[in-house]
Amino acid sequence: MAESGHREEDSAVDEFNDIIKSRSDEREDVQKKTFTKWVNAQFAKFGTHPIEDLFNDFCDGRRLLELLEGLTGQKLGKEKGSTRVHALNNVNKALQVLQKNNVDLVNIGSTDIVDGNHKLTLGLIWSIILHWQVKNVMKNIMAGLQQTNSEKILLSWVRQSTQNYPQVNVVNFTSSWSDGLAFNALIHSHRPDLFDWDNVACQQSAIQRLDHAFNTAKRHLGIEKLLDPE
Repeated sequence: MAESGHREEDSAVDEFNDIIKSRSDEREDVQKKTFTKWVNAQFAKFGTHPIEDLFNDFCDGRRLLELLEGLTGQKLGKEKGSTRVHALNNVNKALQVLQKNNVDLVNIGSTDIVDGNHKLTLGLIWSIILHWQVKNVMKNIMAGLQQTNSEKILLSWVRQSTQNYPQVNVVNFTSSWSDGLAFNALIHSHRPDLFDWDNVACQQSAIQRLDHAFNTAKRHLGIEKLLDPE
């Protein structure tokens, strides 16, 4: 009986661990897809061909340097060889450029990117997005809020922008957005002429509301669809 109880307990633990791993993998896939779209949107602006795989295409450092060339407007030399040493040198140069531009890099080294570490590669790209996409756009808001943490600044700005929408309560960058109302409220708060809020709020499915927000942002605001409604 005791052995049977232990087996059932172990099975439950294994099942729980599998669920956690599955959700973690799913979140990583969403981040990878979204960040890849952002990177390719930047490359399109620079007239550079897109990447296909975020982890593999950045591991030799060359495409990473190309991205930073476009973002900084500086020409950055790349190693001509294709060995691991050349890749490490390229990534080291990229990290040095990021440090000079005051981009926050926490526990990210050149070997992590060259080895294709998924978590740290995603962390590196997120740091780049925060610096060039968020901080530069929100300088005035940062000063007004007297806040320096980029994610807190963004969250404060979203909460201010959506405070007049009782159906919306944004407390994070995950579950608060899943019903599509926050995206639509954010757009409507700045461009109420684009659509009737009540019509969107009454839509039955979250997919419909998300699709409406992403299409409206693309069509009227020139914001690329980095996310899929699903």
